[in-house]
Amino acid sequence: MASNAAAPFWRSAGMTYITYSNLCANLVRNCLKEPYKSEALTREKVHYTISKWADGKPQKPNQMI
Repeated sequence: MASNAAAPFWRSAGMTYITYSNLCANLVRNCLKEPYKSEALTREKVHYTISKWADGKPQKPNQMI
């Protein structure tokens, strides 16, 4: 059985798992050689839209990048 006293090192450093995961992903992307590096950096971008709702119907969405 594992001990509850041991904490992951990212938590000991005051990070959340998401912050730690993003930091590791950025380090790996920056270590890649071209053309793999530029491909990985383009996949990093996230596109989403925000729609406000009024009277139960969505209004015109705003695209966020």
